[in-house]
Amino acid sequence: MVEQAIQVDYMLMKNRFRGYLPVVVDVETGGLNAQTDALLEIAAIPLVMDSHGNLAQGEPFHRHIQPFDGANINPDSLKVNGIDIDNRLRGAVPESVAIDALFKVVRKAVKESGCQRAVIVAHNAHFDQAFLHAVVKRLNAKRDPFHPFALFDTATLAGFMYGQTVLVKACQMAQIPFDGKQAHSALYDTERTAELFCRMVNRLKALGGFPLQAE
Repeated sequence: MVEQAIQVDYMLMKNRFRGYLPVVVDVETGGLNAQTDALLEIAAIPLVMDSHGNLAQGEPFHRHIQPFDGANINPDSLKVNGIDIDNRLRGAVPESVAIDALFKVVRKAVKESGCQRAVIVAHNAHFDQAFLHAVVKRLNAKRDPFHPFALFDTATLAGFMYGQTVLVKACQMAQIPFDGKQAHSALYDTERTAELFCRMVNRLKALGGFPLQAE
């Protein structure tokens, strides 16, 4: 008896990344230590797929966040990201409010895509994932939609694809406009990272590298 090959429709997001929905994430923080330093800003963009199987950016999510009680804030980090934590116009919300809203947005996107779970896409992704894990643990947050350890790191992927691991240089190689004055804003960096990831995935598809063809 000859087994028939199973036909997989790779024009559906649920089949492209083994049931995971890529969600691009960027955080701005009060330091480099996820356990002790403040989470000050977070942005996320769930990705969508068009009828041709190409990735694009979905609706963005963005929140400014109040430092948790006892959080460390390194002035050098604030110089880099330009955040004024005392500025009321920031509209910062408690961590619990921001994370609850984020998880609702991501769970909705996962359901609409037919995927089983979300997976973080970020530039130097272990940093962003560590801060997200830390705030989830602080809050004892429930129904975390993200895979606990899997991720897509665009620094690694861009190094492979373009020979550059710095976000601005990778975007330049990919011919993606990048405004250095807006860098280190969570939303702007998320948008550029999302565009870079989509550009790489779609380029691979256009070159015939996915799905793999039998030789």
